[in-house]
Amino acid sequence: MTEVAFAPDTPHAPSVIRLMLGKLGITYEEVLDRHGLNAARKVQAVLLEDSVGVLMVLFPQSQLLDLNRLTELTGRRLAAVPIERLKKMLGKHNLSLLPGLPALTSSPCLYDESLLREPKLLINSGEPGVLLEITSEDFKATMLIKASAANFGENLTSIRPNLDRPDDDREEITQAVQAFTARRIQQRLEATIEIPPLAETAQKIIKLRVDPNATIDDITGVVETDPALAAQVVSWAASPYYASPGKIRSVEDAIVRVLGFDLVINLALGLALGKTLSLPKDHPQHSTPYWQQSIYTAAVIEGLTRAMPRAQRPEAGLTYLAGLLHNFGYLLLAHVFPPHFSLICRHLEVNPHLCHSFVEQHLLGISREQIGSWLMRYWDMPEELATALRFQHDPHYDGEFAEYPNLVCLSVRLLRSRGIGSGPDEDIPDALLERLGLSREKANDVVSKVLEAEVLLRELASQFTQG
Repeated sequence: MTEVAFAPDTPHAPSVIRLMLGKLGITYEEVLDRHGLNAARKVQAVLLEDSVGVLMVLFPQSQLLDLNRLTELTGRRLAAVPIERLKKMLGKHNLSLLPGLPALTSSPCLYDESLLREPKLLINSGEPGVLLEITSEDFKATMLIKASAANFGENLTSIRPNLDRPDDDREEITQAVQAFTARRIQQRLEATIEIPPLAETAQKIIKLRVDPNATIDDITGVVETDPALAAQVVSWAASPYYASPGKIRSVEDAIVRVLGFDLVINLALGLALGKTLSLPKDHPQHSTPYWQQSIYTAAVIEGLTRAMPRAQRPEAGLTYLAGLLHNFGYLLLAHVFPPHFSLICRHLEVNPHLCHSFVEQHLLGISREQIGSWLMRYWDMPEELATALRFQHDPHYDGEFAEYPNLVCLSVRLLRSRGIGSGPDEDIPDALLERLGLSREKANDVVSKVLEAEVLLRELASQFTQG
């Protein structure tokens, strides 16, 4: 058994794992997990279950786990073990993550044959950031003796999320809707999807957003005509997050003394659009709640925008709104594909190593970013907003209005690095920071300051949920 020498403050494999591997006589090296490691060598482990029992499934991170294919192979309808039970099981061994070591559990194991094509595998140790490098021969001889082999993964190279072909969005959305509807598709996409019309309040707010002569009296009048929205604005202004002096007595008081015209316009619009489509009852187990993710992202974008060089700063209100609505396509997928949304959720649970775009492209043929961006254009929202939603996962996008999707991308990745959000922790390229005129240190400082107010931000997010 060999181990890499780490500095005293560097994490390494938990003792229970080292003892187990030692007893089995397995030679391994501890490797720090970092961006750029070959995904085909990294073993993804998930625990699935049905009425029959629990099954451990192992496959390379260069693949997507297809539950439909697994059902065909096993005759079982498997889904991820509930997260609370998984945490409890791991907690008994003082582990934070599920290691890809079948010997740790008493459950049967199924692995994808492609795993053994690589001479050396990288296996999760149970400690974040630390992998175990084991030869494929040793892994098969000791860990996979009782396991079954099959082909059930979908190579990511065969799944092509539409990241750089926005002109194809309408056609791809139409094809996806057609694939999931029994009747002949109508000619017009918007008629087929049957998107609910924008609420009257939202329409009024959109008009105010583009009116250079709009005043505080105008937005106060619109907000006050919607009792739920009025209560929301007053509640936000009175929140400890804004630490307003004195009691908030009215909507006008909330706008003038605390929130300001720009913030209220975008908060109100974000809330009005968000309420156009209801939150789905189903969701992936490990996901950050919708409004919590939205509020956090908007708050980080607000800080990043202020930190940018003054000459480069985009419109602060629009960047904040892009943060609030960045995941709007998630609501739209649930609305357009209700029978299949649960299937998307189950696949996201068993593919935590992948961005949701791969799962959605594999199952539907489109992603939430495509359909969300299309809807922004259909509702005549600013082009900056549609661009922000469409290219938010492309750290290299440098087209028109690039600062908007770039800010969303940076915010989402910064939050993911702190455990907020879902999917893999992805690298933040230097070029992305350079385009925004931000240093890595400054960007990390912004997210740290936002998360210092995490309790208060969660309270704000809960108000959106209840509003």
